[in-house]
Amino acid sequence: MSHDKGVDYQAVTARQKEVWATGDFHEIARQNVVMADALCAAVDPHAGERVLDIACGSGTAALVAARRYCDVTGIDYVPALIERARLRAAADGLDAHFQVADAQALPFTDASFDVILSVYGVQFAPDQQRAASELLRVCRPGGRIGLATPIPKGWSGDFFATNAKYMPPPPGLQPPLRWGTEAGLEALLGAGTSAIASEEHTALQYYRSVEHAVDVFLSYFGPAIRASTASTEDAREQFRHDLHTVFSRYNRALDGTAVIENRYFLTLATRA
Repeated sequence: MSHDKGVDYQAVTARQKEVWATGDFHEIARQNVVMADALCAAVDPHAGERVLDIACGSGTAALVAARRYCDVTGIDYVPALIERARLRAAADGLDAHFQVADAQALPFTDASFDVILSVYGVQFAPDQQRAASELLRVCRPGGRIGLATPIPKGWSGDFFATNAKYMPPPPGLQPPLRWGTEAGLEALLGAGTSAIASEEHTALQYYRSVEHAVDVFLSYFGPAIRASTASTEDAREQFRHDLHTVFSRYNRALDGTAVIENRYFLTLATRA
């Protein structure tokens, strides 16, 4: 893999893979179903179309497309999540193919897919330019690309900024939230697409309480677990407190439970 600006992307990817394999992202992904539904509604894959869900986690968006009788493949570099995706497909009687692979080196020939999807997935690849090139490469000319992406403002921006305070990203990396800006999308996908349109959408996350929301992330979300365990006892307490502040800021519930408002970019692009 490339070494732009002195970044060893292979080493960063190996470390990142370990981080995302910590905890159980499937427990976090239950809050992404609403985004996967909205994304599939917007991209509108039809039965029989070849659909690739990149960095699919436990298969959330892939399974939405599979319900439409699409010819679905999902890839993720965390083997346990691919196993979970297969279990979910089997439990729902859905026909979808899942395999372990890296968004930065997709194991498919050029123009293999009609539709590419990614929900809070491809955006986290360390080598953004390579991930974007790979995404474009495997999409056929005229094919559709649909992304649900964290944006720099709102809950996602605040959450990732807070996490980064306690576990700073490796130097030289572009932030994942770059995918959630018009300029970032243009830089990454502009040359390979004939059209890119993004709009902000709202996804609500439901928890028993703000405290419960923080517990869920500290128990299951790899980057938060790593940020917490890398810290001293005092820093751990401060991190929990800071997360509580972020979740409280976006809590719309008034009954003691938590309904966290998350704004994200829903992007539709057409492969040139």
